[in-house]
Amino acid sequence: MTLGSTTQSLSALYDLAMLDLDGVVYVGHDAVPGAAKALEIARTNGMRLAYVTNNASRTPHEVADHLRQLAMPEVSDGDVVTSAQAVAHLVADAVPAGSPVLLVGGEGLRAPLEERGLRCVMSLDDGPVAVVQGFHPDVGWRQLSEAAFAIQAGVPWFASNTDLTIPTSRGIAPGNGSLVQTIRNATGASPIVAGKPEKALFDETMERVGGANPIVVGDRLDTDIDGAINAGTDSLAVLTGVSTLQEVIDAAPKRRPTFVSADLAGLNEPHFEIEYDADRSRCGSATALVRDAVVSVEAGDPRSTDALRAVIGLAWSVRDRSDVEVTLDGTLKP
Repeated sequence: MTLGSTTQSLSALYDLAMLDLDGVVYVGHDAVPGAAKALEIARTNGMRLAYVTNNASRTPHEVADHLRQLAMPEVSDGDVVTSAQAVAHLVADAVPAGSPVLLVGGEGLRAPLEERGLRCVMSLDDGPVAVVQGFHPDVGWRQLSEAAFAIQAGVPWFASNTDLTIPTSRGIAPGNGSLVQTIRNATGASPIVAGKPEKALFDETMERVGGANPIVVGDRLDTDIDGAINAGTDSLAVLTGVSTLQEVIDAAPKRRPTFVSADLAGLNEPHFEIEYDADRSRCGSATALVRDAVVSVEAGDPRSTDALRAVIGLAWSVRDRSDVEVTLDGTLKP
């Protein structure tokens, strides 16, 4: 797969951006620099914005309040879709109305389960018909153990998401996938998963927000970009979170994003076609060079979308035609 191209901005080409939050719009409590401005321009261009998160620790109202505090444009509670909502939908479709379900998580998971008419319990002794797990920083041994007991007794297991890590303002911390792995270690079982990279969260978003021609915007290849591929949707990878430019370059052809930019400003820019000439590539005003399997920016701002496209396109081209692993010049830090 090669990078997509368009002479229009992405916010003019697509009618809905399904935006990941952690590492894209904010990191921890703080906005990613320039995110609010970029999203305001995208809205002005007619793009709908859906804030889609695998993090099940908070309710949509709490997430929307956070976004409003960060001055994101015209955010309503309905613009936020969480993996907790998606997994609650899956569970409600699988069990009788009003059923007890064993909660492994916090209020961000409890609220959508109760909205779907399910009753949250905390013990196998309460007769749950499903175990439902989502991230919350206070989840501990007792909840995980109760889930393990229920799963060993044959109760089906659902998880909001399986992200192994979560970005915070202090660094990368264990995510829900790490807690899911703890239960896997105890039971040998695997859950039914709603969040990215599975398709259910995107289906939930389209159902709630609408849009006929969406694009997924994310910072993680293993959840956001893989999820877009699973959903049959184009994607924009931004470099403000977990996945690095080197990881984008190393991505296998079937796991590559459609577009790449340094940050959300890439929504409002054209993504020009890349031209190739032996060991060089050109995109707009930028030129990249590969020498001894090391790719560098020869001309242009290294943080610009043009330069990133030239570098990534050239690296992918070399790898795909020669199976040579290409690395970044040490000075290139987008």
